[in-house]
Amino acid sequence: MAETADETLKVEIQGTLALVTLARPQALNALTRSMRSKFSEGLWSFARDAQVYAVVMQSESPRAFSAGSDVREVIGLARADLAAAKAMFAEEYALNWQCECFSKPTVPLINGMVMGGGVGITQFGTHRVAGEAYSFAMPETAIGLFPDVGVCHVLARLPHHAGMYLGLTGRSVGRAEAYALGLVTHCIGAGRFEEIKAALADTWPVDTILDERHEDCGSGELEPCRALIDRCFSADTVEEILARLDDVAGELRDWAQHVVADLRRRSPLALKITHRHIREAHTRELRQTLAADYRLACRFLEANGDFYEGVRAALIDKDGSPRWSPARLEDVSEAMLDAYFAPLGTDELVLPTREEMQAARA
Repeated sequence: MAETADETLKVEIQGTLALVTLARPQALNALTRSMRSKFSEGLWSFARDAQVYAVVMQSESPRAFSAGSDVREVIGLARADLAAAKAMFAEEYALNWQCECFSKPTVPLINGMVMGGGVGITQFGTHRVAGEAYSFAMPETAIGLFPDVGVCHVLARLPHHAGMYLGLTGRSVGRAEAYALGLVTHCIGAGRFEEIKAALADTWPVDTILDERHEDCGSGELEPCRALIDRCFSADTVEEILARLDDVAGELRDWAQHVVADLRRRSPLALKITHRHIREAHTRELRQTLAADYRLACRFLEANGDFYEGVRAALIDKDGSPRWSPARLEDVSEAMLDAYFAPLGTDELVLPTREEMQAARA
């Protein structure tokens, strides 16, 4: 029996707190179209409800907050109805923008992995709380896609070119590193999440509640590599990033070689698009980045290439052996990249301005 949004995303009001629960644990809370639609409807309702003070997002799964969007749903829809699959991406990016423009405190309580679309619904609010099992990743290049949902806007602004490292490699970081980079605002053990919800339901100030419970998690796992990441991932091309990593000597050589191996397993096209997208996102606003995300997503769907192949290899046949096209970085030309980034004309994603979004809640 097909899952419904009511079964997989639960919304309730507790005092002055609106509580949104991701409840699809068997799929690690992979977000479906119906879940995102219900969440969007909830945000509009919360914005207009004078009794709602704050919104908390949580997960029923002990393993994950959200493993991202349900890409199998996307691929299945794209094979049946390409226009509908494009519309699904447009709806998702509109939701990301809605999260950014939401006018009340949002407090995702994240314990376990948060990836892809899960990052898109948590990263643009006012607060982000990381439990002890928190893990952040944007692994899209491994399935022939690029970090979307507006996240390149965030990655472009992380210090020491850590965003380029995370976007290209898809590697995960824990809560200490996420806090050091600014990806989360607080580190609080999951055992205290109930205290947070109870206090917010009683309209206690959000910052006071979270600041009093914040834990010092020490330095992040990338600290020994930060200077190296900054030097290597600041390069003008993906090829130069690999060359710099290959030249690393000394105690970090093994780490650098593992990163090289990770990168060489990923889609060359996705790597080059991600590199360009993150660099260009540095001068774009989030709304503009989401519009660029849509251009790229449409082109990936139309190409019937690496995205389809990556999902097949990773999630459908699970053979772990994608056949990328082009197979080599040097065969991905600037003309190919230009075609992916080219405007869509009358099909562009045009999101309301922030002021229009604020006015629409009335």
